[in-house]
Amino acid sequence: MPTKLNIDIQFASPTIEVALAKTASSMLMKKWVRAATDHSGLLTLRFVNAAEGKKLNFAFRKKNYATNVLTFPYDLSKNSLTADIIFCLPVIQKEAKNQNKTLKAHLAHLIVHGCLHAQAYDHESQKDAVKMEGLEVKILQNLGFPNPYLDQ
Repeated sequence: MPTKLNIDIQFASPTIEVALAKTASSMLMKKWVRAATDHSGLLTLRFVNAAEGKKLNFAFRKKNYATNVLTFPYDLSKNSLTADIIFCLPVIQKEAKNQNKTLKAHLAHLIVHGCLHAQAYDHESQKDAVKMEGLEVKILQNLGFPNPYLDQ
């Protein structure tokens, strides 16, 4: 029986929605999410500005800066998950430029990365990082993107 994953995409402002639409449609982002999980459930992707990103990072991680992606997993079972994944578009845009990556490739990587976090993958230890990064590389290659961990 196929899984039913509901994917909700939210934008903190019309400006963010317009900027993002130039890089990836909602349909394309949902394709990336489905490539990174075979669970059913609900995933919410929210794209925010730097002020909201900084506020959330401080409130939940006590870090006083905006970060590229924050994942909030609420429920995870063998077949189902529920999570919110927050993306700070200005940080992602700056990182892509600084890393000489296309915004599309960097965004795809971070969406896959956030989805793996929602499924309890982590990169706190070297062993876990190798496992998670290997999955990211495989998923992204299947989607036609280069290895995000190689210098471009």
